[in-house]
Amino acid sequence: MKHYKRSDRVAALLKEEISRIILQELHVTQSGFITITKVRVSEDVRHAKIYYSVLGDTEKRDKVKEALEKAKGFIRGELGHRIKIRFVPTIDFFYDDSAEYAEHIELLLHRIKQEDSTKEI
Repeated sequence: MKHYKRSDRVAALLKEEISRIILQELHVTQSGFITITKVRVSEDVRHAKIYYSVLGDTEKRDKVKEALEKAKGFIRGELGHRIKIRFVPTIDFFYDDSAEYAEHIELLLHRIKQEDSTKEI
């Protein structure tokens, strides 16, 4: 049986609950499709970094960021009611651009492949 660190278990729980809160309680989904991509919790479980992505343009991304920052206290309060841990960690939201980066790399690889195929002819 594999043993996981407490911070990893709390991170998984936070990811699940924050996703539910955003979907069910907040109205930020009007600004764009939001996905919580990962949660990093400090070893002492006092601080959490919440990474999210948004389907949409830069304007939607900015609206979502603003809405999440405004709702930070509400989300933390809801976490206090929903999960049973001694201290609810402080939360900070960060935009996760890894999907955009992966798309950029995919485009570059596709271009390289096209250039190689034209050289062979």
